[in-house]
Amino acid sequence: MPLDSFHADRLAALERFRLGTGPEPAPPVSPPAPAGVITGEISIPGPHGPIRLRTYRPAGPPVAALLWAHGGGFRHGTIEMPEGDWVSAQLAARAGAYVVSVDYRLATGGVRYPVPLDDVSAAWTWFVGAADLPARRAIGGASAGAALALAATLRARDAGRPVPDALLLAYPFAHFPNPAADAELAAELSAALPPVARFTAAGVEDMVRNYVGRISCLPPEALPGAARLTGLPPAWILLSEYDDLRTSGELLARQLDSATLFLAEGAPHGHLNQPVSLPGTEGSLDFFAAALADVKDGVDLDVETD
Repeated sequence: MPLDSFHADRLAALERFRLGTGPEPAPPVSPPAPAGVITGEISIPGPHGPIRLRTYRPAGPPVAALLWAHGGGFRHGTIEMPEGDWVSAQLAARAGAYVVSVDYRLATGGVRYPVPLDDVSAAWTWFVGAADLPARRAIGGASAGAALALAATLRARDAGRPVPDALLLAYPFAHFPNPAADAELAAELSAALPPVARFTAAGVEDMVRNYVGRISCLPPEALPGAARLTGLPPAWILLSEYDDLRTSGELLARQLDSATLFLAEGAPHGHLNQPVSLPGTEGSLDFFAAALADVKDGVDLDVETD
């Protein structure tokens, strides 16, 4: 379907700002949590200092638990942004899950890999040891946060520690170079998206160089599409229809032993950072809520740990 008009208008405004022909659009603001969802904040120790976590407890007894990491190209984003806060609150309400959002350190001011991953990995270690959470536990994230969630799972697997029961990955960025789109998809993206919304080869290279410090000899866990991807839990992978990084999510699904895909039609990359009721967004949230229901019910949870 065509790019949703809400997203088309928003991206056009961003492009006018980029060109200096319009004002800077107001950033999206996370609305209050749904009724019954109780939020809180805690701090846990990490290898680089305290790690801030925001918690979301559903109205009733939680049936599953999810550790969530926002996106932002490894150097942007906060747990206050809708992709961190609103998504967590929505999944707590829709799935009856206890959700914890990680305020991992960003790759800015000299911080690089593996620091953001160390924070998410430390949060997962705390998460699996927390006695007051449901037994069924998942990990997930959006874009760069999805890469961090997957990499933290790889670390746990390789260290012989508990792995999640499921992976919830929203428009993941998992490969470098980013897999090329076929001619049909490339034409659709070019026709629908303004330059400000594109992930060019140069832009992806800059993102990786900023995160890792180089673009060669990358550690497999930095961009985990290059890692050994066996012995992992089932993955639920959300793709945006209008997204240059869609090819990374599609390749990742083919690499994994078990992956369920959902295509958010009419939606661009990062659409979960726009807290509006649109078909692609509602479908995305319902997809992840259903994944957490499967976690609750113990579906496909026989996972290798070697």
